[in-house]
Amino acid sequence: MLYKDLIYGDFEIEEPVIIDLINSSAMQRLKWISQTGYTEPYFPNWDHSRFEHSLGVYLLLKKYWASIEEQIAWLLHDISHGTFSHCLDYVFDEWDYKQEHQDNIFETFIKKTDIPNILQKYGLDIDYIIDDSHFPLKETVLPDLCADRIDYSLRTAFHYTTHSSKEISALLEHLIIQDKKWIFTDLEFAKKYAELFYKMNSSYYSGIESAAMHQTVGDCLRYALKKWYLHADEFYTTDQQVLEKITAHIESDKQLNIYWQGMNNTFPYKNDPNDFDYHLFCKSRIVDPLFMDGKDMKRLSEVDAERKVILEREMRPKKYFLRFEK
Repeated sequence: MLYKDLIYGDFEIEEPVIIDLINSSAMQRLKWISQTGYTEPYFPNWDHSRFEHSLGVYLLLKKYWASIEEQIAWLLHDISHGTFSHCLDYVFDEWDYKQEHQDNIFETFIKKTDIPNILQKYGLDIDYIIDDSHFPLKETVLPDLCADRIDYSLRTAFHYTTHSSKEISALLEHLIIQDKKWIFTDLEFAKKYAELFYKMNSSYYSGIESAAMHQTVGDCLRYALKKWYLHADEFYTTDQQVLEKITAHIESDKQLNIYWQGMNNTFPYKNDPNDFDYHLFCKSRIVDPLFMDGKDMKRLSEVDAERKVILEREMRPKKYFLRFEK
């Protein structure tokens, strides 16, 4: 199976278990789930899917010779994402800036899919695969690097055209694994990657456009749920299926139409703590890369005072006071 990835290039995938997992209905659904929410009205033409990201993390680990079990664990890590990704956190809990809904339901969700039977076919245990403690490259606490953060930051930078393929390839060429940690080979590339990640966070992940997107999508989906235009289990279908459910009612329901217009970025908005409709938080992401200084391993913040200030500031959730002009 030949797979062409925008970041890592062409890969021949030969492992039968990986091919079966990629072709599973649970994985295929992710082709129709946006990586970044309901992106088009806020960041036009730059969206990509949870499927692309999931394959990307798998390929990153394959590129660095991780075990097949760890490759599988990362291939499957986003299985439980619902429609519009982290926007769903603002449906179930509008204050949930931790954005952990998909993690909270992951084990229950994946065990109801076709994944356990596929793993069993190849003598693999689902409980072992979904236990992060077995896979040190897979998941770490911010501000450390992990395969997930590396892929989604590089992929965002590529899709949002802030960094070229050549720049991204150079970063990967200077990234190594040592002592089960992701490390840059020198200070220069640790800085370059930290700057890339900071730009992605401030401009996209936790910027005001993302705050407005999360709030308006959350409002619209929550209202549709309340009016029984949607059922909660439909949040685990696809983005398009949910949109079709909503648009079927926007002409007959004036309030839904207003929410729909807001979701589609029709109304101007501002951030003003003295005049606001919504007080909300966005999860802020920042990294503090490790790098090699001769034979010593150091953190970027140990040698860069400005980076240390940025790190302390950006680790806190971003607070917004939004007012929409309707």
